[in-house]
Amino acid sequence: MAKDLFDQSTEIQKMFAMADEIVGFGLSKIMFEGTDEELKQTKVTQPAIFLHSVAKATTLENFKPDMVAGHSLGEFSALVASGAMTFEGGLTLVLKRAIAMQKACELVDSTMAAVLGLADEVVEAICQQIEGEIVVPANYNCPGQLVISGTVKGVEMACEMLKAAGAKRALILPVGGAFHSPLMEPARLDLEKAILETLISKPVCPIYQNFTAKPSQDVGLIKENLAKQLTGPVRWTQTVQNMSSDGATHFTELGPGKVLQGLVQKIYKEAQIETL
Repeated sequence: MAKDLFDQSTEIQKMFAMADEIVGFGLSKIMFEGTDEELKQTKVTQPAIFLHSVAKATTLENFKPDMVAGHSLGEFSALVASGAMTFEGGLTLVLKRAIAMQKACELVDSTMAAVLGLADEVVEAICQQIEGEIVVPANYNCPGQLVISGTVKGVEMACEMLKAAGAKRALILPVGGAFHSPLMEPARLDLEKAILETLISKPVCPIYQNFTAKPSQDVGLIKENLAKQLTGPVRWTQTVQNMSSDGATHFTELGPGKVLQGLVQKIYKEAQIETL
């Protein structure tokens, strides 16, 4: 993972060395040589994706975005790309986020499920009908694709009801916790403290944050929304809709993969998309 980027410049090599020092283990070695199982550990996955994304951004010449956004973890690399956070500050927060989320996952038997083929309103209504369990919309990925999150029993109950309501699929995901749900409250409290202690500057362009899907350059609001992101849904559908309404026509995806490219295309069919 990201070995091609590492080989491109001494600047990126220094970035990887700095990352190893900040996280306190051989992150770059795992990225280059590790097994899938090693890479899938939360404390590895999140810093690795963040490092990959920010390293990729440094390869762009005259990188001057008019607006930025990131999906869940990607909001942290978007903040670095917009000049609001340093690489070191961003990675330190990402590591604390990963550890806090892992701890929260161990407190309650919880999971997530992908729901395909239903309107958001239908999924929301069914989640609200579940009694005695926690289950909420977590990721508004694109029209007809919404991820729900909550207790294992609550998500299982919701999946049965969603299938009965006509969902093409309601598939339990292989994750170890209920991300972007009230069950992440202990992690939010831990992360909020770390965010308040982190230097965040006014970004050079608006950042569309997951919690509101709206643009902001207000440092206080950015910090507030960044913490709320852990217990609130990722409003990616609404984010892309708002960006397009505000004039965005060209989207460049920076990260390991092309998942967002597909989602943006489904939300905003006229978008011109570049993946580097």
